[in-house]
Amino acid sequence: MKYSKEETLAIANKASKNTLMETLQIEMIDYGEDFLLARMPVTPRVHQPDGVLHGGATAALAESVGSFASHIFLDSENLMIRGLEITANHLKSVREGYIYAKATFIHKGRTTQLLDIRVTNDKEELISVCKLSTISLPKRS
Repeated sequence: MKYSKEETLAIANKASKNTLMETLQIEMIDYGEDFLLARMPVTPRVHQPDGVLHGGATAALAESVGSFASHIFLDSENLMIRGLEITANHLKSVREGYIYAKATFIHKGRTTQLLDIRVTNDKEELISVCKLSTISLPKRS
């Protein structure tokens, strides 16, 4: 069943209730034919002790948007999607505002997928480059 863009984003955001995504205030905000975009506020809640964005929070944002992209662009009614591995190269620090994670597929195989996730700040400066591999397996009955 196909949903509108607004319905798809609402479903994704509703699925985040009572999860790490809700705790980090991650929100899916846009998608197109080949990408999904999410954002997360940078507040003291996601800072390291020295007052900058924690790399683990950035990785959580990247894994969240990449996994949701796999759910949206694959047959998630019949498949369960799980993350296999994530890498994150942090290039610039952030103290406040929002960061945005845009996930696109490098490889969209039947069983494994590889996604490129670019994380930027409010000024569209590159903050982190992440890669996420996911696996899609048949749902158990």
